[in-house]
Amino acid sequence: MNYGNIKFYDIANGEGVRTSLFVSGCTHHCKNCFNPETWSFSYGKPFTEKTIEEIVRSLKPDHINGLSLLGGEPMEIANQKALLPLVKKVKESYKGKTIWCYTGYLFEDLLPGGKVCSPWTNELLKNIDILVDGEFVEKLKDISLRFKGSSNQRVIDVQKSLQEGHIVLSPYNEKRK
Repeated sequence: MNYGNIKFYDIANGEGVRTSLFVSGCTHHCKNCFNPETWSFSYGKPFTEKTIEEIVRSLKPDHINGLSLLGGEPMEIANQKALLPLVKKVKESYKGKTIWCYTGYLFEDLLPGGKVCSPWTNELLKNIDILVDGEFVEKLKDISLRFKGSSNQRVIDVQKSLQEGHIVLSPYNEKRK
């Protein structure tokens, strides 16, 4: 897997101050995507063990709330295997830090039988706290939304959804006040 960028001290992609990893590779090609250069799976730099160590180290300060995964598309099957060691290491190292993931796929696509469910998907979901799902749709763009770009997208509490067996929306799903 390659990645396009790592933003340290990011305040736009999840609650609080975060480290955000922008992976390369996306087959959605949403109209007016904010990051189209990351559509190519070969864009950017190789994602290595050293990259994982750098990200994990960046999360150490108390004022860093957690990690956000964006793209490109983190949930492309080609990217899932590479991201699993990162999310597991973050959860093992920092019990209070959250992991957010932005995906153009629907939550249902990630569940067993879904179109991008792979041998790594279930374990990834077990380590993700918040999933912002659904493709960005330009005609549904709404700048009053929190942590998502268009009204079709959902901010999902992954752990509650897995426990309850149905989608549980996060309070972050609401509009800005």
